Order: sequence, then C-alpha cells, then structure tokens
Amino acid sequence: MPKAIPFTKGSIIYFSEDKDDRIFILQKGMVFLTSTDVETGSPVTEYVREGEFFGVKSALGHFPREETATVVADTIVVSMTVSEFEKLFSNNKQIIMKMLRVFSNQLRAVHKKTETILNSGEKTNSQLGMISVAKSFYEEEQYRSCCDVCLKFLKLYPTSMEKESVAKLYMNSKVRLDKLAERETKKTSELDSGFVSNDLTMFSLPAFARFAKTFEAGSVIISEYEPGETFYLIQSGAVQLMKCVNGTQKNLDILHGGEFFGEMAILENSPRSATCVAKNTVEVLEFNKQNFEILITGNPQMALILLKLFCKRIYDQKRRLKILVISDLQARIGDVFLMFDEMMPPVNPNDKVRKFNLTAQDISHWSGLPIDVVRDELNRFVEKRKIEVYDTYIVVNNIIDMKRTVDARRAQRSA
Repeated sequence: MPKAIPFTKGSIIYFSEDKDDRIFILQKGMVFLTSTDVETGSPVTEYVREGEFFGVKSALGHFPREETATVVADTIVVSMTVSEFEKLFSNNKQIIMKMLRVFSNQLRAVHKKTETILNSGEKTNSQLGMISVAKSFYEEEQYRSCCDVCLKFLKLYPTSMEKESVAKLYMNSKVRLDKLAERETKKTSELDSGFVSNDLTMFSLPAFARFAKTFEAGSVIISEYEPGETFYLIQSGAVQLMKCVNGTQKNLDILHGGEFFGEMAILENSPRSATCVAKNTVEVLEFNKQNFEILITGNPQMALILLKLFCKRIYDQKRRLKILVISDLQARIGDVFLMFDEMMPPVNPNDKVRKFNLTAQDISHWSGLPIDVVRDELNRFVEKRKIEVYDTYIVVNNIIDMKRTVDARRAQRSA
C-alpha cells in the first residue's frame, strides 16, 4: 500500500547517486530537485508541484538517482513501490499519456543538447534537411541508406523543385549499390545481440502479425526531417539512431529487440528528430499514428514498457552526453570504453583486461570526433601500451587505469 510520509523543512528525501526503487507523489508542501547540468556542470533546480510524481525515471530504470530531493517546507509525500505505481499508472489513461509526453520532451531536450555539442547550428526546412541526410549517406558510401532517403523524399515531395537533383542522387547511389552487391557483410557489434526483452511475449500473438515488417541491413526505416506517421517495436535485430550534423552522420544510440523507436514524433506531432537505420536484418512491428493512443491506453502493459524504455533512453543519452562534453581527446575516447564497460560488465569484475568489439569508426561515432583524429589518439594509446587495436575489436589492457585517466582529466576541466 502507498504510504503518506511527513517530512520537516530541510529534510532530504533522497540524495543524488542513491539507489532506490521508491516513487513519490507530492501531496502537500514544497520539494525541489537539485541536479548537475551535464553540459555546463552548473546546478539545476526544479520545483515539484503538488500532485506531481518524482523519482520515477531512476526507480523504473533501476538507475542511481540523478538528483537530490530536498524538502523546502513541512511536507507530506506519498511513497509507493514500482509495482504499486504500475498498478496506478495502468488504470489511468490521463496519467499514461501525460507521462509519456513528459518523458518524450525530456528525451528530445537531451537530443538537442547533443546536437549543440556536436556543433550543429544549422537551421533548415524538412526538404533541405532530408537532402542533407541523403547526401551524408552518399559521402559515407552508405548507398542503400542514401537510396532509401531519396525515395522517401520523392514520395513525400513529388512537386519539389529539388526532385530532379534528388532523383539524380538516387540513380548515382543505386549504380554504386549494385556494384557493391557482393560486398562483405557488415560486422555485428557486441551491442547487437543479447538485448532481447522478455516483454516481447505479448506481441507474439496472431493479432499483431499484420503489423510485422522486415528491413535488410542498411535500410532506412525512418529519415530525419520526414513527418512522423508511424512508430516501431523491434522484435529482432539492431537499429542505429543517427543525426546528420554538418553533413556527417553521428551516432545517437543503438536499439535492440523489445525497444521502441519513432514514438517521439507521434507524441509531439513533430518531424523526425533522427534517422533510424537497420544495422542487420531487423524485424519490427509497425504501428501508425492514428491508433497510437488507442493502442497505448488499451494495452497498459505496452504503455509501461514504453515508459521504462524512455527512462533507459534518457539515461543512455545523458551518459553519451557526458562523453561529448569532455574537451580532452584522450579522456573522451577513454570514456567511450568506460561507457561500454558499464553497459556490459565482465563476468569477473577483478579482470582488468577488456575486449570491446569496436573499430576506430565506431569510436568516431560515439565520441563525435573525426575518424582521422580518433586514429591518431588510438595510436597514442597504443604507444603507451594502454590498448591493442585489431581489425574488428580493441583490447583495453587495464580498465581501472583507463578510468583513472578519464577521471583525472575530467577533474582538470572542472578545476
């Protein structure tokens, strides 16, 4: 049963970095949440209004608290477990849609900060934006992805003044794609497997079969800037979320079985904020904009899965942002290894050696640095015998030493 708990002025309900599975509602009084801005390092304060939830993301996602909850005046809060929250959440359509939109807005805010760090100051309309996305794929020799974006453009804007140039780009890309038909199958990183959610069982019912679609490796499922008409649940395979920044594709995230994508544009009625590309053969369920709210509110379990995925996505994107704000190049690249180590902890935690199925190109994506810069910095690590670089993987010889290096250079930045 949820419990009403009184707190006196000056009390701390929880501290940042605490691990706690409780969720709270402010019943009466005043509470503010204090956190640290990832980009600037400055404190951020957010006041909780009476009737509002707090502590939701860390409890649902099983992450450490991101903020400290301080009582400003004598206060009463209602404390509940995750299961109690899920029961309340599932039976209230208004709460479901409100919280999904709140979390969607938070995720988009993190994406915008990521764009700022990656030096994307460009303002463009949807047509020019899609052309930029297509050209960036062409320049990176990702011809299947380029063709897909061109076809989406021509379908969306059949009378555009740019249609001839886009059609020409499509034909050039198609010629090169055909020549590379026998190309080597792209490698599958260690992030592409082992992340299948147990929550997929409910979507295996025959009723969902009509929503099934399959995309081959390199296919563009969603293009940045196009209207948001559908969202997707991954049943198998891996999907890479990418952002076109100054004519180059930058990695935002990699999603796996059991995860949703494309829901942000539907919840906010806005153009797509990222491009989603199949990293390998991907099987999805495709749902349209019209039945989204009916589907979500009519299937409480699905709504809860989506809410938990937002929690994870926000946490993951903030972790990526922590990498991008590091100005020291060695520390930034070192933090990429630390992030992967956090995502895939070793069987034996005392083992200092780590093997990551990453290439220089992967490091470039995650660090937001040009590939030439990454290669130079990796060579410096090699010269110091901190890492060993192979064709399809990199070995970090001492992950603890790598963490010391990153922490020390972070400290220098904040000093």
